[in-house]
Amino acid sequence: MTLMELIESGAQQLRDAGVSFGHGTTNAFDEAAWLVLWSLGLPLDTPLEAPADNPDSMANRAVTLEERAQAATLLIARITTRKPAAYLTHEAWLQGVAFYVDERTIVPRSLIAEVIADGSIDYWLTESTQRILDLCTGNGSLAVIAALTFPDTVLTGSDLSSEALAVARINVDKHGLQDRITLIESDGLRAPALQARGPFDLILCNPPYVNTQSMATLPAEYQAEPVLALAGGTDGMDFVRTLLAEAPAVMAPGSVLVLEIGNERDYFEAAFPSLEVVWLQTSAGDDQVLLVTREALLACSALLHGPKPGALGK
Repeated sequence: MTLMELIESGAQQLRDAGVSFGHGTTNAFDEAAWLVLWSLGLPLDTPLEAPADNPDSMANRAVTLEERAQAATLLIARITTRKPAAYLTHEAWLQGVAFYVDERTIVPRSLIAEVIADGSIDYWLTESTQRILDLCTGNGSLAVIAALTFPDTVLTGSDLSSEALAVARINVDKHGLQDRITLIESDGLRAPALQARGPFDLILCNPPYVNTQSMATLPAEYQAEPVLALAGGTDGMDFVRTLLAEAPAVMAPGSVLVLEIGNERDYFEAAFPSLEVVWLQTSAGDDQVLLVTREALLACSALLHGPKPGALGK
């Protein structure tokens, strides 16, 4: 059996089992390639698209019985546990950067990483953009990517979960950013230690935003993640309401907040109908990530008195 045949066989197993994707891959072949290559100790960027008639290509590399057994063990674990592959390998990639991950935090996949890396938010930044907050930092991936992208900045990563912060610590240390990223346990923006790090020139936040109805129908792979990092209440906006009301107090003049709300744009607009925001283009469309200025937040008095959850009647 060749490496490609082993991957294709694994992909078929995943399809037959009806597993769900979305934690680093979007289809059975890519997921199988990840699991097989990792189990064999091969780089995840191993080229697999060489001509089929090239006997020296990695795709045609022969696999031993022992290697087949190693791959089978991991594929079976993926199918039977329904855990995301990243929990089984303890590794996830975001914008080409490797991160440690386990069940203490959600698998890093925030679309905010895209708008950092591709320069989509650079227009709103200046030379005075020096203090960055990654709120709901999880495993610290956005803080790390921001630190690598903006080398002249200092960052704060905060989370309500001490367990998530323990994972973030691993990643901050892994990338040698201990001197630039400070991790703080905080319920939203309320910790005095967090407030003392401001005012912030840029806030990044991938909060819990999944509405109650959607939470009840999430695939098992998503249910394997911490509920605290996903559930946003009836309309998904519980955390967001508090954040938008309190954020201006810790934001510097001219600063911006970049917020991910996933598939909840309708609920967001129902909750904040008069708030002026900019929707940013991502690989998932232009309704997943938004940018709002401090001035827009201050101008929107309705933030403190917005519609109640469920205003869409859903």
